[in-house]
Amino acid sequence: MNPTLFLATKAFIEHEGKVLILREAEESPNATNKGKYHMPGGRIHPGEKWQEALRREVREETALEIEICSSFFVTEWRPVVRGEKWHIIGIFFNCLPKHTDVVLGEEHDDYQWIDPKTYKDYPLIENLHPVFETYLQLPLASDKNTVTLHHA
Repeated sequence: MNPTLFLATKAFIEHEGKVLILREAEESPNATNKGKYHMPGGRIHPGEKWQEALRREVREETALEIEICSSFFVTEWRPVVRGEKWHIIGIFFNCLPKHTDVVLGEEHDDYQWIDPKTYKDYPLIENLHPVFETYLQLPLASDKNTVTLHHA
């Protein structure tokens, strides 16, 4: 059986030189990486504009409102969720928060604002390592409006 294909948007939310990571809760219904950190964001609903999807997902997961600055990385992953094979294409964006009062949704149980240079010190989902490596080569979102899109 072929996997179900999804498109997802993910946010590298920058504030004072740090980025926001979220830890997937043990009780999360779609959890495939329980106890590991990742970036806010998620799947685009059919008919939904990608910008609306990214803002919706960030708001649902963190209660933050964001400014989307630029895309900088595309990758894919293939989790098995509740016994179903998924194929997710993920696009990562530099974003700036309009405020920093994080309120976690039910899918996450912790958040951290981290120095992106120290990402290896956290139990991140492994497919984020090349995303962070690319991110570290970029100017801050607040310093540049457009960034070349990279892929893996």
